[in-house]
Amino acid sequence: MTQHKQIRGSKTERIKDEVYRQMFRLEERRAGAEIKLALAMLRAWMDFDKGPSDCEERDWLKKVSPICLEMIESALRSGGPAHPCSP
Repeated sequence: MTQHKQIRGSKTERIKDEVYRQMFRLEERRAGAEIKLALAMLRAWMDFDKGPSDCEERDWLKKVSPICLEMIESALRSGGPAHPCSP
């Protein structure tokens, strides 16, 4: 593996970790978690767009983005952080 791929790989893992961390915070109903998750997703899309295209990164974004969007919208509809499976 080249040094560039190693650096990119560790950055990708940090980005994924941040998104997942924010998803858990929203699940825990922490204040401000919606905006933090939205920002983490925006950062992920922007970062993955500026580098060389990696199918795995794009596939991950395509899978996790709808889930994050549903979580954020659910929290906003309920007036605060909420579980996405809540009615």
